[in-house]
Amino acid sequence: MKFLTDGMLGKLTRWLRLLGYDVKYSRSLNDEQLIEIAKRESRNLLTRDLKLYRQATVQNINSFFVERTTEAKKLASLAKRFNLKLDFDVTVSRCPMCNAQIKPIAKEEIAGKVPETTASYYDEFWKCPNCEKIYWQGAHWKRINKTLEEAKEVLGHDKNEVY
Repeated sequence: MKFLTDGMLGKLTRWLRLLGYDVKYSRSLNDEQLIEIAKRESRNLLTRDLKLYRQATVQNINSFFVERTTEAKKLASLAKRFNLKLDFDVTVSRCPMCNAQIKPIAKEEIAGKVPETTASYYDEFWKCPNCEKIYWQGAHWKRINKTLEEAKEVLGHDKNEVY
């Protein structure tokens, strides 16, 4: 499943990439360009812009208006709409910065590229083959898991609602 996000959804873009979804993002694209890319590349358009959402819908582009809520609620609403999995799987994760699929890298190869304390505390690392950013499951990982668990909880509550 491929997505295209407007310039107001940078943080959500990073979350989706982390979860392994192919997400194209640019803050410099105008509405016309976003609609053209969504059509040409068969991408689901995610937007905070109601006007853009309406334009896309009229042109039969699969689009979704993202409400201004917490990241957990945004993720839950996307999971519900697109049947997304809210589980982190490093084998499919993409670089939050550039969208390339990250690859495992041996600890020996990261020497001098991350702080010494990081290299001493962690054993698993991943590298983006495109932008060469190095990732590990550091202290921020608790916050990531907490947000994903909150999203699953919201999603679970939504499934119990009667419409």
